[in-house]
Amino acid sequence: MVSRRILVTKSEINGKKLGSMHFRGMYGVNVTRVNRSGMDLFADPNLVLQVGDRVMVVGQQDAVERVAGVLGNQLKRLDTPNIVTIFVGIFLGILLGSLPIAFPGMPTPVKLGLAGGPLVVAILIGRFGYKLKLVTYTTMSANMMLREIGIVLFLASVGIEAGEHFVQTVVEGDGLLYVGYGFLITVIPLMLVGIFARWYYKINYFTLMGLLAGSTTDPPALAYSNQASGNDAPSVGYSTVYPLSMFLRIIAGQMILLAML
Repeated sequence: MVSRRILVTKSEINGKKLGSMHFRGMYGVNVTRVNRSGMDLFADPNLVLQVGDRVMVVGQQDAVERVAGVLGNQLKRLDTPNIVTIFVGIFLGILLGSLPIAFPGMPTPVKLGLAGGPLVVAILIGRFGYKLKLVTYTTMSANMMLREIGIVLFLASVGIEAGEHFVQTVVEGDGLLYVGYGFLITVIPLMLVGIFARWYYKINYFTLMGLLAGSTTDPPALAYSNQASGNDAPSVGYSTVYPLSMFLRIIAGQMILLAML
């Protein structure tokens, strides 16, 4: 009996349920767990397999080899990132973010924008992309490069836009007062939520760093959390709260402004 991690590299396996493969009945092997993006998932029969998954198989040597042939297990096929899926997601996200959403009583429709639109499409592609034959797996190196480039471009854009009149805005008028209000509005909720989540719910510290970064939709804070922790726990915590926080920020901000008109 041997245990072996087998890579899912065949595109025809993408989207199939684990139970539909009948590994135990056909090959006499057991699947104990599935590792996806560094996270171990329970080997449930209804679990949908995706390209890039690492399936832990236990059984006889020859049976495990046959299962490896079925799933692919060819590392070189994963070296090439799936750029088509990424750009399809960006294109559809821009279209969705540009669509106006009308609310009763509001004179102007609300839009998800360039942040909310791609986010919604990315979630939908990650969940249902296999039905459209879209492979969502991206190599870790390409994933990290996109993350870092995105954060750098975001910081550069914000800095260039805000830096021109930053000193004048802060020094003149009520600039310092607004900076103080912003500091209190940002720090006090983070401190309260952080203390409550850590002491009462016993949330892992690294996961909590990602939760707080995601609740403020702060990519630089996520970058610092990942660098400080050295693992993916902050990214997992960030992804759980970021979508809702982003939607609330986009929709609530526009609705408040429209209500004040």
